[in-house]
Amino acid sequence: MLEPIGLDERDEAVYDALIRRTRATVAELAADCGLTPRAAARVLRSLVDLGLASAGRERPVRYAAAPPDSALEAVLREREQALNGVRSRVADLMSLYRAGSNFAHPGDLVEVVSGRDEVNRAWTQMQRASRTQVRGFDCPPYAAAAGHREPNPVELELLSRGVKYRVLYDSSVLEMPGWLEDVTTGIRLGEQARIATGLPTKLAICDDRVAMLPLLRPGDDSVTASYVVHPSPLLDALAALFEAVWERSVQIRPSVPPVVGGLPERLSPDEEKLLTLLASGATDKAAGRSLGWSERTVQRHITKLLRRFGAQTRFQLAMEATRRGWI
Repeated sequence: MLEPIGLDERDEAVYDALIRRTRATVAELAADCGLTPRAAARVLRSLVDLGLASAGRERPVRYAAAPPDSALEAVLREREQALNGVRSRVADLMSLYRAGSNFAHPGDLVEVVSGRDEVNRAWTQMQRASRTQVRGFDCPPYAAAAGHREPNPVELELLSRGVKYRVLYDSSVLEMPGWLEDVTTGIRLGEQARIATGLPTKLAICDDRVAMLPLLRPGDDSVTASYVVHPSPLLDALAALFEAVWERSVQIRPSVPPVVGGLPERLSPDEEKLLTLLASGATDKAAGRSLGWSERTVQRHITKLLRRFGAQTRFQLAMEATRRGWI
């Protein structure tokens, strides 16, 4: 529990025993923790150095525990100051690294990661190392077995820590069952999501530090190898490609219940999903596959919505939904 501040299990056991006793000798604490007196004395000296305990002047020496709230808070502040110093040093080191990378051997700027597990591991590590933002193209094929798209738990964790995610989804994902629920969860936690048609490749860029894109061979139905691109003109070009496609893509906005006359009008969950899919550019066929409906069922629901809100065309329905803030 206290390992982050430099205490191992034995240190913590002695500290806990001292807290319970408030004051104790080396022999008493050694007996409590099953340690030799020499080992207990060594731990107590460490606790004194950290400010978590103090040694009296009597003989035998009795050690007293410092109040845990103030003592531990002081240690935490000291560790935070040290970490802040490391963070500031990282920026300097990265400047040196980028400068050196400009003259590195070309083979050092791009590496190949092979094997589905290795690709997934590298992707996870890249995300966890991100500090500001992750950008990406999301389209088939996927690294998961059988080519199925799976949720990204690391993204949800990093969104809660303030890392920004901007994701461009290829329009083909609109046909995937469960995709809408997955992306809606991310959007509600802060993901910025857009739809584009014909994305050229799957791509991920973490900060402006590293990128990953798949190494695909004809007939591949899942990602089993990827390029990892380090700071270089190629990485700059991939970032520029992302921004260019992002600017001309369509934003995904989860549908929300409309308000009529100051009161929320009830939309069924299926209607909310259908409106979101239609606003994202899904065809009747794609919406049907995503929702598990036939095309006729999709058309019947659309006709019902048109009549319900007085729209003559789907375009008018989309405009009205946008105007009222439903999507």
